[in-house]
Amino acid sequence: MSLFRKIALAVAALSVFTLMGCSEQAYNMREGVTEISKEVYELHMIVFWVCVVIGIFTFGAMFYSMWAHRKSKNPNPAKFSHSTTVELIWTIIPFIILIALAWPAASLLNRMEVAETDEFDMEIIVKGWQWKWEYKYLDNDDESRDVSFFSNLDQNSRDLSVNSEKNTFSAEKITDEKFLLEVDNPLVIPVNTKVKFLVTAEDVIHSFWVPDFSVKKDAVPGLINDVWTIVPETGVYRGVCAELCGKDHGYMPIVVKVVEQTEFNEWFAEAKKKANEGPDLTELSTAQLMKDGEAAYLKYCSACHMPNGEGTGPFPSLVGAESIKGDISKHVDIVLNGVPGTAMQAFGGQLTPAEIAAIVTYERNAWGNDMGDKVQPKDVHDQQNGGGE
Repeated sequence: MSLFRKIALAVAALSVFTLMGCSEQAYNMREGVTEISKEVYELHMIVFWVCVVIGIFTFGAMFYSMWAHRKSKNPNPAKFSHSTTVELIWTIIPFIILIALAWPAASLLNRMEVAETDEFDMEIIVKGWQWKWEYKYLDNDDESRDVSFFSNLDQNSRDLSVNSEKNTFSAEKITDEKFLLEVDNPLVIPVNTKVKFLVTAEDVIHSFWVPDFSVKKDAVPGLINDVWTIVPETGVYRGVCAELCGKDHGYMPIVVKVVEQTEFNEWFAEAKKKANEGPDLTELSTAQLMKDGEAAYLKYCSACHMPNGEGTGPFPSLVGAESIKGDISKHVDIVLNGVPGTAMQAFGGQLTPAEIAAIVTYERNAWGNDMGDKVQPKDVHDQQNGGGE
């Protein structure tokens, strides 16, 4: 065997063993925990190794041809123009490979997208907002309210982010592995339960992606897409919005908490109880409204209007603004119903009357606005419901 062939074989063997080691590294595709995700991973690895073999043969042929047929060894080039046999071989073999890979891929895709979405144990609406997720558990009990809530980026990540006035952003400061991956209210589902997600959006296109489940579905306004999963292991699984949905696209993570059925039943019963109790309309002091208002403002409003109220880009400043220092009921209406034709969302369906009252009170008395007035949760509730209970 020539020296060149020995070197080529050694390089090829080293490449194969290196790639085998890389298959377990973090930069390979995640295997996940569900049956579907494991099948996706296995198919991915099969395709990967097919590509490795093709690459070895292709580049091997190229390098061998350049070496064996170099000008110094063959000063007089061959005169043939083509080979029908070779052309047939390099047409038929790739065709066979494509068919061999397409069959299992199509079968798996059919299971994921079509075949198994009709029967399910639980149905959850997933709605994307700029920049948060809303989850609503659909229930057959028509006499009570459905459990629904919003899932926002956790406050610790906000405090460390570029939108915070508390910290000067620095990559060296970010030591928490859950930075931008934690939320205040995770989605909770029971283990070994077939869950169907109905995915949509309120404003722009988002994408609901949980890698460990092999669940990835676009959330499109006015359209409902469905996807399903059965998670066989309890734990906390994280995902993100996989669609560039605006300036704070990276601030809307997904956290799914998978628990035992008994724990889920307890959690759901408590959530159902709170949903049927209605809003808390307790009258609050100015100091409490300001304290709660600052926390709520930083959580829900600072992404657009900045923590100091000065606004950024298309989002107006709230410092000395007429909308803030004008009629208080109009101020409440803006927060409740938004501003049509702008990026100002309607928060009436997202926040409680107490949270809206606190935000309005805080905005009217922070950053030098000093209006000296306040609004109570009952005032917000009455305005939202046309003045009645």
